[in-house]
Amino acid sequence: MWSLWLASRRPLQSAARTVGTDLLSHKTCSVKETLAPSREEVGGFTKLIEAMGFTGPLKYNKWKIKIAALRMYTCCVERVNYDDFLDRCLLPDTLNSWFLVAQLHVWMCLVRMRQEGRAGKYMCRYVVHSMWEDVEQRSKIMGIDAIHRKEALKAMTETFYAALFGYDEGILSDDSILAAALWRNLFNCQCEDSAQLELMVEYVRKQMQFIDSLDGEDLLLTGEVKWRPLLEENAQSILKASTPTYNDAGL
Repeated sequence: MWSLWLASRRPLQSAARTVGTDLLSHKTCSVKETLAPSREEVGGFTKLIEAMGFTGPLKYNKWKIKIAALRMYTCCVERVNYDDFLDRCLLPDTLNSWFLVAQLHVWMCLVRMRQEGRAGKYMCRYVVHSMWEDVEQRSKIMGIDAIHRKEALKAMTETFYAALFGYDEGILSDDSILAAALWRNLFNCQCEDSAQLELMVEYVRKQMQFIDSLDGEDLLLTGEVKWRPLLEENAQSILKASTPTYNDAGL
C-alpha cells in the first residue's frame, strides 16, 4: 500500500527531456502577464498585524472565504474526470496519480485566486489546507499506518511546492517549458509520447484561459469552478460559465 504513494516519485532535479519545438512551441491561449497578486492599499494597523503573521480585515468575511475555499477544492476533486486522465496519459491507477492530477487543478485555482489581492491569497491558504486534509483522510481509508502516512505527506508536500514552481514558470513561458513541467510533475518523467504532452499543454492553456474569464467576486463568494473537458472539438473557444448565485450571507 505504501508503494502506491512513492512508486512513481522521481528526483525533482531530473533534467526534462527535449520536446520537439515544432510540435509544442506555440501558445494556444493567453494568460495574465503576471502571477503576482494585485496591489491593495491597506492601513498601517493592517500592515503591522500582518507583519506579525496574522491576517487583517478583508473585503469579505473570512468564514465565507473559508467555505468558498472548501467548495473550490471540492470542485477540483469532484468535477474532474480522473479516468480520462488515467486513460489518456497512461497513468497508473494509484493514489499518487490521483494526487498529481488533483494538484494540477489546485494549482490552476491558486493562480487565479492570487489575482484577487489579499482576500484571494487568504483563500489560497485554505484551498491548500483542504487538499492536505483530504489527502490524509484518503490515506487513512487506504489503511496506511501513521508512520508511513507522515513520511508520505512530507514527500508529497515537497512534490507539491516543486510542482507549483515548475507550473508557474511553464504558464508564463512557451509551450516547451510548460510541457517540461508537466513531464516532470504530472508524468513523473515517464512519458514517451509527445502527443500526450501536447494534449496536456493544450488542456492547461485552455483551462487557464477559461478560469481567468470567471468573475473574481463570484469565485471569492462561492468557490464554484467548472472545468472544461480534457477533449473537445474546439479547444480555442471560451464558453463563459453562467454567473453563480449566492445569498446575502455569501452562501
